[in-house]
Parts: sequence; structure tokens; C-alpha cells
Amino acid sequence: MSQLSSLEELGSAETITQPEAPVYVQKLDQFGRAYATGKRKDAVARVWIKPGTGKIIINERDFGTYFARPVLQMVLRQPIVAANRDGQFDIIATVAGGGLSGQAGAVRHGISKALTYYEPGLRAVLKKGGFLTRDSRTVERKKYGRAKARRSFQFSKR
Repeated sequence: MSQLSSLEELGSAETITQPEAPVYVQKLDQFGRAYATGKRKDAVARVWIKPGTGKIIINERDFGTYFARPVLQMVLRQPIVAANRDGQFDIIATVAGGGLSGQAGAVRHGISKALTYYEPGLRAVLKKGGFLTRDSRTVERKKYGRAKARRSFQFSKR
């Protein structure tokens, strides 16, 4: 690094260039599908998306029967609605582990990642919505000398 002795030399010095933003490319398999893995709590979801009519299949069942609660269905559809791609992709997912809430979050994460692999231009919208970030919150482990992770045993004076 050379030393500058005056402001005139600063104008003639080479400008420091910022590294270019990474260019994201489409990642498809031989069947024209985008694949991604989503995780939440103990649940892991494998998600494939392809152009279609908007059918969502989870563990070989319709998502309305697999996730019966409307809140979970809404969580599942959030990235599709945010990206304005409702009814344009068929989604097939297999999910295992955890409970229904964690599984819905895992499928949502997988759908978001698969959408960015299919259409890299959607990355900014999904990133802004927070759909691409893996929710790292998990159950806190139980400690010895305690009833649960933080709950103590009942105190008895006598």
C-alpha cells in the first residue's frame, strides 16, 4: 500500500473496487424440477417444485389433509404468495421428524429455497420476507437437578 502525501494524489490513485455480488443461476434436475431441503426444529423436508397448476402434495397426501389447521396451511403458502407465483408451480414434499408445526416450517423453508433455485430473480423478495433464513431455534436441553430445562423442583421449607 503506497502512502499519499496530498489530496491531488488521492484523485489519481486507483479506486478500490468492491467485489461483485454473486450471480445466482438456475439449478434444475434432469426432469426440470428444482430441489431443496428445508429444516425447522427437528423436522427435515425434501421439496421438489416444477411448473404446474398449483397442486401441493406432502408425503403423498394433499396438503389440506396433511396440515388440517388453517394456520399451518397459511405458513406453507407464505413464500408462494410473497413471490406472486400462486397456482404456477406443483410442489411435492416429503417431511419427517418433529411435530406438525415444525414440519410446516420445514416445508416452507424448502419451498423458499426451491423457488430461488428455479427462479433466481425471486431471491431478493424471499430474502426480504425472511423465508430463506433457517430458524435455528430448537428445544433447550434438560439440566440435571431441575425438573425441565429451566423449571426447578417444588421448594419445600419443611
